[in-house]
Order: sequence, then C-alpha cells, then structure tokens
Amino acid sequence: MDAPSIVVMGLGYVGLPTAAIFASRRMSVLGVDVNQSAVNTINQGNIHIVEPSLDIVVRAAVTEGYLKAATRPEAADAFLIAVPTPFKGNKIPDLSYVETATRSIAKVLHAGNLVVLESTSPVGTSERVCSWLAEERPDLTFPHNHGENSDIRVAHCPERVLPGHVIRELVENDRVVGGMTPRCAEAALTLYKLVVQGDCIVTTARTAEMAKLTENSFRDVNIAFANELSLICDHLEINVWEMIGLANRHPRVNILSPGPGVGGHCIAVDPWFIVDSAPDQSRLIRLAREVNDFKPEWVVGKVRQAVDNLHAGDPSKTRRDLRVACLGVAFKPNIDDLRESPALKITQSIAELGCQVLVVEPNVRKLPDSLVADNIQKVSVEEAIEKADVICVLVKHRPFEEFRERIAAFQYLIDTVGLTG
Repeated sequence: MDAPSIVVMGLGYVGLPTAAIFASRRMSVLGVDVNQSAVNTINQGNIHIVEPSLDIVVRAAVTEGYLKAATRPEAADAFLIAVPTPFKGNKIPDLSYVETATRSIAKVLHAGNLVVLESTSPVGTSERVCSWLAEERPDLTFPHNHGENSDIRVAHCPERVLPGHVIRELVENDRVVGGMTPRCAEAALTLYKLVVQGDCIVTTARTAEMAKLTENSFRDVNIAFANELSLICDHLEINVWEMIGLANRHPRVNILSPGPGVGGHCIAVDPWFIVDSAPDQSRLIRLAREVNDFKPEWVVGKVRQAVDNLHAGDPSKTRRDLRVACLGVAFKPNIDDLRESPALKITQSIAELGCQVLVVEPNVRKLPDSLVADNIQKVSVEEAIEKADVICVLVKHRPFEEFRERIAAFQYLIDTVGLTG
C-alpha cells in the first residue's frame, strides 16, 4: 500500500513536530497555518519555535520534498487537527480554532478520508467536529449519524508530549486512539502505528478526550498541593525545599516542586474543561486551579513587600528608583514558550508597581509586546545581578545555575523555584 498523504492543521509546538515526524517516514505532508511568516520559514527548511532536534528533522523533510507548508489545506488521505484550544472569559472553552480548521478541511474532503482531532478538547468535541463537517459537506456521511458506514472516519488522538522532548516523545510515548466508531479507531490506529513505537490503545473518542484532560488535571492537583505547601512553609518560616526533600524520603511519597504558578497551554487550561463540563462534580479540580491561579498574586505580594521595605530603609528612593530583576518569563525551564506563563504575568504585575524591571530570558531574542514599557528592559544575568535591588527567580533556566551563589547572597530574594535551595 502506498504511504498516505497527510495534512496537519496548525504548525505550532505540537503540529509542526507531528508534521515533521510523519514526513521523516517518507510520507507526503502538508502543514497548514494562518501565519504566513511561519509558512515561509518552514518552506525554507527552518523553524519558528524552539524545540531540540526539530530543526534537523524539518530541514531534512523539506529538503527531501516530503514536507511543505501552506496557508490552505489540499486534498489528502488523512487530516490531523492540532490547533490551540484556549478558554474564553469565565473559563469557558474556546473551540473557534478547531471549528475554523474543521470547516477549512471540509472543502477538500473525499470519501475514505480520516480526520483526527489532536487538540486537547472538552468531552464531546469530536462529535462537534463531525457536525461541523456535515454542515459543510451534506454530500458526505459522517460517523455521528451514519456510524460504521460513514464516508469519513473521525477520531481523537490527543498529544501527550513534553516541551523540550517532543521529537522523542512523539515516537516513544503510548498514544490513546479514540474513534467515533470502532472502524474510525482502526483507521487512526493504522496511521499512527506508522510512526509511533509506543503502544497505541484503542477506545472511544469521548473516553480519549477525558483521558487527556485527566492527565493534565492530575498534574495540576499535585502541583497545587506543592504550591499550597510553599505558602504554609513561608508562613511558618520553614524552607519548603528542604521540607519536601525530607518528606520525599518516605518510600510512598513523591511531592512535586512548587513554583510561581502553572503555565503552558495544557495544565493551566485543561482542568477548566472538566469543570465546565461537570461543575458540580469537579470540586477538587476547581480548587486546585484556584490555588495555582493564586500563586502569581502571592509572588507579586512578596515583591511588593520587598520594595516597600527598601523604600522604608531609604525614603529618598521611590519605587521608580528601585530595580527588580525577573529571572525567566517562559512557562517552564529551558524553552521559549510563553503560553499561559505565570512568570510572564508576574513580571507584568511587577512592572505595574512602578519599579524598574530587568528581565532575563535567555531563550527569546526579544520580549513579547506585553512587556514593552518604559520601565522594562531585557538584560543579561550578569547585568541583572549587578544592578538589581530585588531578584525574583521565576524559572529555573539552566544558565541561571552558574550564578546560584551570587543570587543566593541577595538580601531581597524571592526564589519561587528553589534555584538557591
């Protein structure tokens, strides 16, 4: 059988690696994105995001002619949807990107095609994908109302990769393949087994949707426990990092590390999808989200207190005269991803206090628009340490570790990630 042709909708942190991995197996892959600059970059064999080894895979796939990018989809055998699924006001899921991508591919569908939703989505989204496709293509049949005999197969196969390790995990990790029908699942299974070395476990689309949300909610609840411990230990004047290290010596205890909050598109967002679907039943999941959402506010309060203490010690210095260094604005160490980053939000809030803010982020060339202000500048670690009155460690980037002792010596230090122990 000839290798299937594939269209990947969305060329972000999941879509581009996914497209590249399939293309590396000598399949014809078209990556589609609304960002013309990203499309141009990829077609030149380059990448527009930071992900280890991705540039090598993309360059080879483009050079060999198996991967190209465009702003519109073309006819293919399989369509993978890997677009953002954020939430709107009041934590309501925003499926507009999924809907737009779905209606876009509907125009080029033909009988026998497979459509796979990879975007992490609320339970029932795969059914909505079927409905949107059916609205656009009444000449075709879909599994939500024609079952096994439908013209188009639809499935949900959520990504479950760790930024910084995406290329390896796309291949090695187990995948959950949820079909709208058993035949839909079998079609998706056949496709993914072309590239996945891990196990592919078949289930229903709704179960696959809930499984992915549960994975991220599990992490969120456990992070909330660690973050709450950090608040308690601060109140009781206990070193939370030492305390957790001691507690974790118990053979059945594995407490995670606290931080400034929770970021990224997944863990900071997906639990709200469960809360939205079952608000009366998801009390613990909601509370964990509230604990983690509160942590950035607590960090800003600690910075405000430090600034006020400095002002009280030298009344001649106003807030405008004081410099606060924010080390890291990405949502996790050693990546450039700023999505839902608590460090970014904290840095914005510190700037609103009126201080001079020295931002150190070694993984981005320039600061995002939200950090463009007269009292914000991007500096090196060395300059930040030399000039700062207060240091706030927000991300445990690798380059910061060699400055650990100098940072630890600061009188006014807010270390939210345990860099200095």
